Amino acid sequence: MKGRVLMNGEEKRTANGPLTRLIADGPAVTHRKRRRETLMPDQWPDESPGTGKLIQTETETASPVALGTPVPLAKVLSAGASRLDAIARGEPFESEIHAEFAQETPILEIDHFSLSYGPKQVLFNISMIIPRGKVTAIIGPSGCGKSTLIRCINRMNDLIESVRIEGDIRLDGTSVFDPAVDVTEIRKRAGMVFQKPNPFPMSIFENVVYPLRIQGVRDRRVLAEVCERSLRAAALWDEVKDNLHQNAMQLSGGQQQRLCIARALAGDPEVLLLDEPCSALDPIATNKIEDLIRELAGTYTIVIVTHNMQQAARISDFTALLYLGRLIEYGPTRRIFSAPHLPETEAYVTGRFG
Repeated sequence: MKGRVLMNGEEKRTANGPLTRLIADGPAVTHRKRRRETLMPDQWPDESPGTGKLIQTETETASPVALGTPVPLAKVLSAGASRLDAIARGEPFESEIHAEFAQETPILEIDHFSLSYGPKQVLFNISMIIPRGKVTAIIGPSGCGKSTLIRCINRMNDLIESVRIEGDIRLDGTSVFDPAVDVTEIRKRAGMVFQKPNPFPMSIFENVVYPLRIQGVRDRRVLAEVCERSLRAAALWDEVKDNLHQNAMQLSGGQQQRLCIARALAGDPEVLLLDEPCSALDPIATNKIEDLIRELAGTYTIVIVTHNMQQAARISDFTALLYLGRLIEYGPTRRIFSAPHLPETEAYVTGRFG
């Protein structure tokens, strides 16, 4: 360690070296403006206890890992993340579900759900509820099954021949896999927005009203009303209202993504599934999408997959951590990011692995 530390009257002297001084405006350092100075040893002042001045120094000794610093998985495991080691060996374990969900009304129930692509199993015995009218974020490392899970909610994985499932997913108490259920109706009730904006090569108007077109709606007045309502809900109306017959492919990336959200809303869904909707967007467009999600919360139930920890913390009410196809911990977002129950969750949200 180089320099010295003087705090609350306690002084520790060390070898000579540069010293960084943070001087507060008064006795209490917390929540006060501070100015930073770098002093060489011959410039060190003699300060008496109680002056309200705090001196901190740089050290060369080993220190705790800083947030966001990559750490080998083995080191995380040795620090107590034993469940990750057990998962890697394929051992069964019980997910950590917070007690707050007992107070929530579920719109979706995922019940001991597993999924395999041919011989490869990618989801393992997942059980969780999605609270009605709330924003639920699903986080986890790449390849852990986040997108696969939400694609099962509206049966998008039916398009893959080798898929095999066990367990159940219920929307408002009805299994989405019931043979009597109309898949088109399920996809209407659970609208999907993908990672990359995918507007159809047609006008803005026709993109938005497409869900009504496939239902056989032809009344121009009804179509116009739904188009305006959906574009307003997606915070896009003011930007395109004078160009509704413009080709949607001419819109910016952020506008295209909001157009896709408007198209999903036109079907009047109960649940909006967002698969990394901001990963291909710039910060300004991302901010607009996040604002939109908060505006839609309450009216719609939103499930969002994201790799962005800060985004999950900003916009979601609940957060679920997946790892290698298993649900590790699921609880209120404020607790997942500030006081998670499991050390594995803390290691992930602080950037120590993943």
